[in-house]
Amino acid sequence: MIGRPPTLDEVAQRAGVSTGTVSRVLNNAQHVSQRARQAVERAVEELGYVPNTAARSLAARRRGAVVLAISSEDPALFANQFFAEVITGVNAVIEETDLQLLLVLAASQRGQDRFGRVLASRAADGVLLLALRERDPLARLATDSGLPVVFGGQPLGHTPRFYVDADNRGGARLATEHLISLGRTRIATITAGTDQQAAQARHLGFREALALAGLPADRLAHGDFSEAGGAVAMAALLAEHPDLDAVFVASDEMAAGALTVLREHGRQVPEDVAVVGFNDVVTAQHTQPALTTVRQPIEALGREMTRMLIRLMNGEEPTSLILPTELVRRASA
Repeated sequence: MIGRPPTLDEVAQRAGVSTGTVSRVLNNAQHVSQRARQAVERAVEELGYVPNTAARSLAARRRGAVVLAISSEDPALFANQFFAEVITGVNAVIEETDLQLLLVLAASQRGQDRFGRVLASRAADGVLLLALRERDPLARLATDSGLPVVFGGQPLGHTPRFYVDADNRGGARLATEHLISLGRTRIATITAGTDQQAAQARHLGFREALALAGLPADRLAHGDFSEAGGAVAMAALLAEHPDLDAVFVASDEMAAGALTVLREHGRQVPEDVAVVGFNDVVTAQHTQPALTTVRQPIEALGREMTRMLIRLMNGEEPTSLILPTELVRRASA
């Protein structure tokens, strides 16, 4: 026992849980795992913690929280339809609970430090991670916190225990097979994020489809998942491979940029060059022409991540999910 009355935070630290979890245990709340309950009870006994009436009243009113950490510092992220839909899905499930949602953008060192402080303060009961890159420090910070963690997608070089992902590889294969079925033989791709698993999986699916068809997969340019990045990559492809007749683009945002460049170069879509994107965000319906794309259930990704995290917080052992993708045919291919 320590030499002064222990605090709620010290009980949480000794038990290896959040202060919100301690509060729920002290108030005999439901939805606390047996393991967490036992850890708190053991810490209370070891420290000699005796909550006073005011503290118990405060604890009873306390609400737990979930932190969604995104490996980005770009203010334009909130205009990115992919992230907007994921956050919408996360929030839809959070609203069904008494939890609060904390959002942390944490690509820079400053952002990572801020994320670390959130975890160390035990202000959150669980963590959602999104858009991680290879050897991303956010994964280590979250895992070392001892909190329940669910990954949105799988970071390169590491398969986490609990994650929700889309079938990026299969979806890219569907897109490329569709282009091949149209009789296209000089097919290029615009990929992105060589340090991101989703981009690599989409590139692999592209290569697999071409290999099975006996076609070369050497027409390649890199973007950055943005419309501007797609435009730059498309211009580079046209300069190096002016005979290309189709492009699989690893995101709809990049595909929108590619369509603009093709139009500027006098290439008709799909007559001269067929284009297929990936994600099926709202933009895909309003490009000129409307974009054929691979639909991944983006909002469902956010919902399933959050449901999985809540199950973990309740002491359950959920199974990781791979969500299906499908081809949506429009005018561009």
